[in-house]
Amino acid sequence: MSSNVVRLTKDATPAPQGPADAPSVAVAAPGAEKSSVPLWVRSGRAVRAIVTHEHTRTAARLTVRHGMYAVGGARIVAKRTWEGRTATRYERMLRAAEAAGNYEVAAEWEERGQRFRDARHRRRMDLLHSPLDAAKGVAVSAGMGVGSLVALGVVMAVATKDVTQVVTPLMATVEFINLLITIVTVVWGPAVTIGPFLALLALWAVGQHQQAAPNWALPAAVRNGEGEPITPSIVVKALRDLGVPALGRAIKEMGDAGAAMLGPIRIAGCGVEVDVTLPSGVSTNEVQNKRRKLAENLSRHEHEVFITIPQAARTVRLWVADSGALDEPIGPSPLVTDETMTADYAKGRAPWGEDLRGDAASLSLYQRHLLITGLSNQGKTAALRSLALWASLDRRVEFRIADLKGAGDWAMFDGLATVLIQGPTDEHVIEATEMVEGLVDEMNRRIAARQADPTVVFDPLIGVVDEAQVAFMCPAVDDQKRPYGGSKATSRYFMGVRKVHNQGRVVDVLMHEGTQDPTDQNLPKLVREGAHTRASLALGTEAQAVMALGEKAVNGGAAPHLLRQGLDKGTLVVASDGIDIPKGQSSITVRTHFIGDDDAKAITDRAKALRDGVTTLHVVERGEKRDPLTDIASVVGTAERVRTKDVLARLAALNADAYGEWSFLDLKRVLGAAGAEPRKSDGVMVVDRDRVARALANRDGDGSASAA
Repeated sequence: MSSNVVRLTKDATPAPQGPADAPSVAVAAPGAEKSSVPLWVRSGRAVRAIVTHEHTRTAARLTVRHGMYAVGGARIVAKRTWEGRTATRYERMLRAAEAAGNYEVAAEWEERGQRFRDARHRRRMDLLHSPLDAAKGVAVSAGMGVGSLVALGVVMAVATKDVTQVVTPLMATVEFINLLITIVTVVWGPAVTIGPFLALLALWAVGQHQQAAPNWALPAAVRNGEGEPITPSIVVKALRDLGVPALGRAIKEMGDAGAAMLGPIRIAGCGVEVDVTLPSGVSTNEVQNKRRKLAENLSRHEHEVFITIPQAARTVRLWVADSGALDEPIGPSPLVTDETMTADYAKGRAPWGEDLRGDAASLSLYQRHLLITGLSNQGKTAALRSLALWASLDRRVEFRIADLKGAGDWAMFDGLATVLIQGPTDEHVIEATEMVEGLVDEMNRRIAARQADPTVVFDPLIGVVDEAQVAFMCPAVDDQKRPYGGSKATSRYFMGVRKVHNQGRVVDVLMHEGTQDPTDQNLPKLVREGAHTRASLALGTEAQAVMALGEKAVNGGAAPHLLRQGLDKGTLVVASDGIDIPKGQSSITVRTHFIGDDDAKAITDRAKALRDGVTTLHVVERGEKRDPLTDIASVVGTAERVRTKDVLARLAALNADAYGEWSFLDLKRVLGAAGAEPRKSDGVMVVDRDRVARALANRDGDGSASAA
């Protein structure tokens, strides 16, 4: 057998044979190297690739979109024409008013509809007589017109003495009519040809304006709805598709006139606001519970729609943000931008941030206990600290601060607060507890002074406890087996806060607390309900929202549990009479200004410049013997002189066991024995720094000391 191999195609002739020693040549048939997949399969894949290609889909959407614009425009024009010729509009508005329970408006629309029907009946009756009247009118008009033309011709004939002028006006009119007929004959053909296209173009324009095409065929920007303005029709459609059966049926009966439920759409900050009066049989909580679906129906994210309950019955108030507006930061705090700003605890308001309408939101601290809560790392400390920074610009305000996180967030108050405790341990909780008990002692002293002299006025004293849940959860007990933490009547921290809440306000002794993730264990009910101003950042559940703000606020639309953790940092839901809340609402959402540590330090430096000098105690010492003169010198600090009542308050904060019961007579006794007795300055008794320092130096030089 020859070594030459010859492969033949179907129609090929054998190749000529070469010499015996020539190499083998293989002639491959065309297509032999191609895939063995059948042709019909390859054709199907090709067709599928063409059909599913983005260019094909874009072309299909384009074709359907513009075709449906014309069809939808025809439908809209037909509907408008039908409503213009019939009483459909009046009947629809009548049903809408009845569904809304507004029977006075319903009666008015019924009367309008009846007037329309009467007028239509008169027009139809007039049509029965119109042909005869029209014929008579044409005959009379023609006769008068011909007579007028002949009379004009006679006048022209007399004037020109040419009898042929009699018919000149008549012939001129005939020629003019003939010219019009000629023009119409020339124009009629093109008009008949072009007219349908012009009509189709008009219908397309109407449909395009109303976006009368399937949603999948619309342009991407319209289909996604990003940035779509809120209009009455969009709000009505969103409510109709909400999935509330009674609401959907009522709107369906109203037709497009469901907009009768809506009040005016008002610009409100970075969004719009509209009141919706719900039809009979639909409750406000049914709409509130559908917040996410309503937001999606409005082409918004859930956090961009807020639903509150205004004062009007059966009404919900919708605030809808512009797309992405809430993700933009607000401006800096006026405390940072205005270096001349001061504070007035009694009459002023702390600039806290902006509400959703973009208006400045400011809070009054006057005689109001404060509680701020929320999940960790949401801006609780920053919100609490910004209020204290504002209050520090009133030189009368004294601070006693316990930061149970101990991360240095309150370090700038060193030299401004009379007590500053920083740390998360049980020892720090014990110190914070005794600080609160010192507030109670000062409160009792002020109450006793007020009973003796009802006209006495006290400087505000604000106790701040950040991360208060650490104190409530503390397992430590004292020597008498009383727990520092917990929520029982034996809990020292709990009872100290409760006592300040009960009576501290009237003598300007206040508690400001910040706590994480509220529960009954780390934030007892009696404590959270004792705060006049309650604010919450993002929370995990609605039950926690009720704990933070109260059931009334949550039922009224407050929803901190719907804020986005990590994304809505610094956004607070506030329930308080110390902030301006829209009429009929129980809470307000505030986007707080963030004040960084460097800016906070600059503000506290300005606050320190307003004071004579404050000695900050970092540890509340307990149990040991005290040297009263040394302690007096330490609490007076660098100030030239300090009022005796302030010295007593600072001594009590330094050590409640040793100085909690001290009165002016005790202070006078110690200072008088040392030769540094208090003196009057501007009508008030003060302790002079130089006198105390001189007495201490003289005593130490003699080697003597006294103990309490």
